[in-house]
Amino acid sequence: MNPKINELNTLLSEADCLVNTEELHAVLDTMAAQITKDLSDKIPIVICVMNGGLIPSAALLERLHFPLELDYIHATRYGMETEGDALKWLSYPQSSLEGRDVLVIDDIFDQGHTLLAIKDWFNDQGAQNVYTATVINKLHDRKVESMKPDYIGIDVVDRFLFGYGMDYKGFFRNLPGIYAVKGS
Repeated sequence: MNPKINELNTLLSEADCLVNTEELHAVLDTMAAQITKDLSDKIPIVICVMNGGLIPSAALLERLHFPLELDYIHATRYGMETEGDALKWLSYPQSSLEGRDVLVIDDIFDQGHTLLAIKDWFNDQGAQNVYTATVINKLHDRKVESMKPDYIGIDVVDRFLFGYGMDYKGFFRNLPGIYAVKGS
């Protein structure tokens, strides 16, 4: 057996579940209702921020029952690391953005550098309005002052989080809850 499997299974078994599946469903229902109220008459382009935004985007899209288009970007500060610096663009959207309403969905609002850079890029491309949504808002005082998502699901303590799109060194994005590494 691969020793990495034991290490990862131990990490998961010792982790604290901070937000369970039922809580996430309630949060997503509330977010979807707010998004529907604000954007259902706009035919927005919904942008999934890969890879972390994949799970939250899919869950929100199932709850949005109005005309929209879907595209994605792949922009990251972390890669497979636990910390990151400059934003790296790996894939740009294929849709025309000029004059469009855009909803960007990502997994977490941590410090806000990534989401602010993405929002600024969409504005530079001629988007009419850029809205942002994250399921998780990490509570701390290191945030970019000029950035706050338009739609936030739930506040979570400042620990190293994984699950529901967020990863631990590339693993566990698939988990149906929000977990914190033991001791973080």
